[in-house]
Order: sequence, then structure tokens, then C-alpha cells
Amino acid sequence: MPYVEDRLVHDADSHLMEMSDCLNPYFEKNLLRRFLAHPNLGVRVGNRLAIEDAQKRQQDREFRANAAENIMLRKNYDAHGAFLREDRPAAVDHIGVASQLVFTTFCLGNFGFDQSGDQDLCYGAATAHNRMMTDFCSVDKRLLATAYIPLEDFDLATETAKQAIAMGAKALMVPSWCPQNHSPSHTGLFPVWAMAEEAGLPILFHVGGEEKLNPTYKINGLPAVPDFHGGDANFTSVTYLPISTSVQQTIATLIIDGIFDKFPKLKWGVIELGASWLPGWLRNLDSAAHAFRKNEERLQNLSAKPSEIAQRQLRVTPYPHEDTGWIISNSHEDMCLFSTDFPHVEGGRNPLKRFGETLNGLPQATLDGFYAENFIDMMGNGLAPELRRPG
Repeated sequence: MPYVEDRLVHDADSHLMEMSDCLNPYFEKNLLRRFLAHPNLGVRVGNRLAIEDAQKRQQDREFRANAAENIMLRKNYDAHGAFLREDRPAAVDHIGVASQLVFTTFCLGNFGFDQSGDQDLCYGAATAHNRMMTDFCSVDKRLLATAYIPLEDFDLATETAKQAIAMGAKALMVPSWCPQNHSPSHTGLFPVWAMAEEAGLPILFHVGGEEKLNPTYKINGLPAVPDFHGGDANFTSVTYLPISTSVQQTIATLIIDGIFDKFPKLKWGVIELGASWLPGWLRNLDSAAHAFRKNEERLQNLSAKPSEIAQRQLRVTPYPHEDTGWIISNSHEDMCLFSTDFPHVEGGRNPLKRFGETLNGLPQATLDGFYAENFIDMMGNGLAPELRRPG
């Protein structure tokens, strides 16, 4: 039996666990050598021995025979469908979700190329990533590929978005950090938002594309604190706290500068960046609009209160360790989405239970919104009609 039973569920966050050479077949040949020699790449190359061991296990008949009962227990490269494309449809069956948004693991943050000043590698790596993701997801229409669009150059961003949509991407992922030389609300990016709106695809922010904690905070005279993966480069209690800071600023800027209003049918999603910040952020957004409305024409021109605009177009995934019931009760029932983070460790082994414990007592319509309806609304044309509410 699948992990999810007797409930319609769409998964707003899952991942591909790539091999370290995953982009090679998809890179432009004239850029591949430069990419492989770039110092930024070395930081992201995983433990090759651990990956090789996982590859061997995935070829073991006895190990594979237990895939269904271990679908939420095995993590990272040990998970069924983590990197073998032909296994992923069975993994979706075993989980029991109607669809999965699929994100990269290896390429989150685009290897730092957005901030490097090297536009060729910045957009070349993004395009290779987009080819890889759409190819992986092409085996099953329930797998919804995300494409990465750097925002550093207006023309290149527009062309990359156009190519990604033509490839079959179902959502466009952008960083929540501010581009180096202009705001994310700059008029030069209007063609990107217009293409996404016309195609009926959402714009997504995901963890990995945010401003990172100043590393000086880690210099405290004490031993390094291990994270989920045994290092100190990912989530610890201190590095976790500011991960939503840049996305809060970016979305606020987009709303206040009128981008949400200019593209009113365009939906935006904040994925794996938590949601406990959402209720206070909505109030703070309205407070800022109230305080400065007399002096700022852009605030006077908004179609509604900023929190109401956010409610209309923004969707957010809580972590399973957060009090999702409290978040929904203090924001809005239309805004939160269920996710597994499969096959990452951070998603936990029983997200249904952990989310469900905080949702007790909420109306059925609110639960339906969290598990499926809010996702269907966000995805628009990125989710085929037959996948939205399958029997």
C-alpha cells in the first residue's frame, strides 16, 4: 500500500539526487571544460565513494525488492527513484501523491555563478540544469520539472525562460537574493514574468538561492556544529534562522513595486524556506504600506492591501517541524502547501503525521487546501487537468 492513502495529495517539494557529472551531457561543449575546471564546482561535488556505494545498492535485487515498504525511510541516494529516472514513477506510486514538483540537489544556487560576473557560465549552467531536469521528468507526467532562471541579465533571463518553457518545464525557479545590479522588480524583467503568466506557470523560490548567513557567526571559539549531513555547510539551528530573510524582502519588493498587480494571474511559490515567518510578515507588510502610503504613489496604486495581494498570488511550504495549524490560522487557508522534500533527510520519515498533528480541528476545506487545492491553484497550466483531482 502507498504511504499516502484515502486523501488527494500533491507534493510541492521533491528532489533529484544527481551524480557529480550529471550536467556533462547537457552542457554546451564550448563551456563544459570551463565549467569542470571552475573552483566553484569543487564545493558541490559529493562524496564519490558514498555515491558509488549507493549505485551498487540500487542494482542489488534484494535491496530493490524492499523499495515500497522503505519509500519514506531510505533517504538521499538510497531512496528509490532518487537518481535513476526509470525508478521515479514507481517511487511516486509508493508515496501515493498525485504529482511531484521536482527540484535539483546538486545545482541549487547555480554554483555561485550568478554572483561571479561570468554570464556565460551563469546562463550556461542554468540551461544545462534545465535540460537535465526536463529530461529526468519526461518519463512521467506526474513529475513536474523546475527550471532555473538567473535574473542577472535581462535579455539572457528572457531567453532562458523562453527555452525552459519550450523544453517542457512546469515552473520557473528564480533566486531570492537580489541580483547584483538591479532590483528583482526591475522593468527589464517584465518579459520573464509575462511569459510565465501567459504560459500559466508559477515562479518559485527555493532554499539554496537565498542570501546565506554571514560565516563570521560560526567563528565562536567552539567546535563546528554538524548538520543533518554531517558537515556544517547546510542546516544548523543558527544557519536555519535567516534562510527566509531574502525571500521576505524580495516578495515584499515585488508586491510594493506593483509586479504582482501588473501580472495578476501569475502565481509565486516559496518552497523549503519555512513558513513560521508568514503571519508576522503579512502584518509587517501592511504596516509598512500604512506608514508610507501618503508619501509613496506606488503604495497608493496597489489594487488592495499588500497582505491581500500576497494571499491572492503567493503560496508557501511549511517545514514538518513547524506548527502548520498555527501558521494557517494566523495567515490564510489559501497560502500553505504540503511537501515531502523526498528523498532529503530534512523532510523526515513521516511528514503526514507531523503535519497532521498540528492541523487537528481545522475545517475540511482548509485541509483539502493544504494537501491539494492550493497546489493546484499555484501550478495552473503546469499541472495537467487530468492530474489535478484524479479518482
